Amino acid sequence: MNAPHAVWHTDAVRAALESGNAGAIVRAVRQANHWTLAKLAARCGYSVSTLSRLETGKQPLRDLQVLRGLADALRIPSHLLGLADISARFVSVSRPAAMVESILAPDEETDPMRRRTLLAGLSGLAGAAVLGAPALRGAPSDPVTVLESTLLDSALSSGVPTTLPQLRHDVATARATFQQGRYTDVAARLPRLLATAMATGAEGVDENDRADATGQLSQLYVLSSELMVKLGRDRLAWTTADRAVSTAYGAGDDVLTQAAARRAWAIVLRRAGHTATAERQIIDAAAVLQPDLNRGPEYLSVYGSLLSTAAYTAAVDGDRDTAHTLIGEAVQAAGRLGVEGNHRFTAFGPTGVGLYEISIARVLGDSGAAIEVARRINPAAIPLTERQARYWSDVARSYHQWGKPAQCYRALLAAEHASPDEVRYRKPIQEITAGLLHHPTANTLPGLRGFARRAGVPV
Repeated sequence: MNAPHAVWHTDAVRAALESGNAGAIVRAVRQANHWTLAKLAARCGYSVSTLSRLETGKQPLRDLQVLRGLADALRIPSHLLGLADISARFVSVSRPAAMVESILAPDEETDPMRRRTLLAGLSGLAGAAVLGAPALRGAPSDPVTVLESTLLDSALSSGVPTTLPQLRHDVATARATFQQGRYTDVAARLPRLLATAMATGAEGVDENDRADATGQLSQLYVLSSELMVKLGRDRLAWTTADRAVSTAYGAGDDVLTQAAARRAWAIVLRRAGHTATAERQIIDAAAVLQPDLNRGPEYLSVYGSLLSTAAYTAAVDGDRDTAHTLIGEAVQAAGRLGVEGNHRFTAFGPTGVGLYEISIARVLGDSGAAIEVARRINPAAIPLTERQARYWSDVARSYHQWGKPAQCYRALLAAEHASPDEVRYRKPIQEITAGLLHHPTANTLPGLRGFARRAGVPV
């Protein structure tokens, strides 16, 4: 892997090497070889825009996989990009470069092994916080309460192992139930499934079987975290997302499972107010996938889903430019996919990105823009019930933000029609409903009090 001898005699390359800046070294060697960004992009699998940000330092260049790929593409010894130093501190993933500017010191946040140790500790703290909380509402037979009790029991020793095909089928069924907007039904399925996945992994006949079962367990923890977000149980969402990440890295080299787990972790970080760290997590996961987007629609769908979530996270943080840049890249990914898809249960496609555009505009305070985007989407054509309910919930929240109670109420009724559980458990919907009850126009909204009762809002 030696570059042509003449490369090392250019002032630019020598200066870059002396600076120790990996991005500057990549740029100097590329230019010394008289390569365009497009040529280097074709050799290493990253986009031109990503390479430009790497070279100029707008994105940190610290990930082991990314650095190795660039060294190979440039035909230079890998130690020139600092790989000898990095390998002593980094294990396998995290700190890739990608689309937005952010950098951390090499501490618990950037070292994957130390970070997973930290996450385990945070999981215990989260569980302790729930144990010390007021009694969970609902009767002992309530599926949500049973699931919460199960998630607080780390042993789950009563599971009966099953075959891997059956486990994969059951996990997919639970995922499909969630996407039908039947959150109570999902809560009823998860305790047995979690125990079964653990038992199946423990009984695996070889390392591959155990890794496969562990990957399914990680997917169940991701689903549990998403469900807890829907139900407003943020502390348990934190715990289950942590477990999703921990188990994902026991599933071999399944980067798609790891990406899904990191997305779930980023969502709970965002909801806890750690938007910068959340955005970093998602961007890191997307950067790892970027060279593999030609491997099939699953990779492109997970990648696009990560970009959409990162865009929404940036919007929550008030970063309008980054939000628009990232959702623009998600639109491009959806265009490459070409059709509405649900690969890896991402619900990613042109319409799926449109739903995020509504959410982003609403979070940025652009209620009118959110409604304009919503009008371009035919809700009846949204293939998944949960996404239909999400569409109407965002429309309702946008109209509420805009001060239009009648339109808001009609959207709430549509959300309930799509998925009663969406309005029964979602705290933002309950808050909007409570506001409508006290609005001067409340008497002009037929059936509002009955709707409020169904949504669990005191009347």
